[in-house]
Amino acid sequence: MKNLKAAVASVAVAGALAAVSTPTLARDTINIVGSSTVYPFATVVAERFGRNSDFPTPKLESTGSGGGLKLFCDGVGTQHPDITNASRRMKPSEFERCQSNGVKEITEVKIGSDGIVIASSNEAENLEVTLKQLYLALAKQVPSPDGGDKLVNNPYKKWNEVDSSLPNKPIRVMGPPPTSGTRDAFNELVMEAGCEEIPMIEKMEGDKKDQACMSMREDGAFIEAGENDNLIVQKLTGDTAAYGIFGYSFLEENAGTLQAATINGKEPTMENISSDAYPVARSLWFYVKKAHVGVVPGLPEYVTEFTSEQTWGPNGYLADVGLIPLDESARKQWAEQAQNLKSMTGDELK
Repeated sequence: MKNLKAAVASVAVAGALAAVSTPTLARDTINIVGSSTVYPFATVVAERFGRNSDFPTPKLESTGSGGGLKLFCDGVGTQHPDITNASRRMKPSEFERCQSNGVKEITEVKIGSDGIVIASSNEAENLEVTLKQLYLALAKQVPSPDGGDKLVNNPYKKWNEVDSSLPNKPIRVMGPPPTSGTRDAFNELVMEAGCEEIPMIEKMEGDKKDQACMSMREDGAFIEAGENDNLIVQKLTGDTAAYGIFGYSFLEENAGTLQAATINGKEPTMENISSDAYPVARSLWFYVKKAHVGVVPGLPEYVTEFTSEQTWGPNGYLADVGLIPLDESARKQWAEQAQNLKSMTGDELK
């Protein structure tokens, strides 16, 4: 894990130098934006790529999945990013925005799996919680505890008010903002799944249901902590009353100081995440702008580096920093598509 931190620092310096020395419309450094969850993995690849190839170390920026895809789809030209990382798959609306802005040819690459954890200091009381309990703890509005068929502003101040089996401590959870792919995945895998266990909400339709399921508390129980997951990690190590939401790789990196909640009876282990037994597992991706191939040097070579067995395989260097590899047949399929720079059609997203 020390190597991961060193690589992040190395790429940050290289990116800063590239930003100063490279003209806006004529650069020789790959520009990568996107997910804070994929950022540590891409950083390690970028550092290796810069050290072992004839190309400069790519510049990386952690903008969140939604923010990265917005920048990526803004247009073609070296003032725009070449690659964006994402901790969720591109949405059909984002693909259409790319198309309308002239970003016509895009190569999609699925790189592996990750889990979203609810973590706390090793010195805090750990959680054994269900998806339904997490929804009731974090949603802006929930069914009235007094019964009936209406939603009320969330009245639960402590975990044990949600369920007596939970800790007698205030609900305080730090998590990502709406621009984050981790937030998107948490909404879908936790909030939506949890609220659908409540018959009154499960019967709702359309926007009304989405609003009920995915609106987070704004009263201080849920705290948007920005795109930098390391900041959440740092705050948890000094605060035994709080919990944090971030990717499994950050838990692995800080295993000596943090612990993870059990969700629906399953712990976030590599085995449980790769088999989808852990209920909050998700896939990781990156997207390549083909119009920049041949314009910005090194793009095909970077893609080849990322999708080689020595990088993303079960014995590859990304597994050493927490990436959960795809199975062998999936790796072979995605590597072939990536290295041939196969263009998306948009049908993949439907």
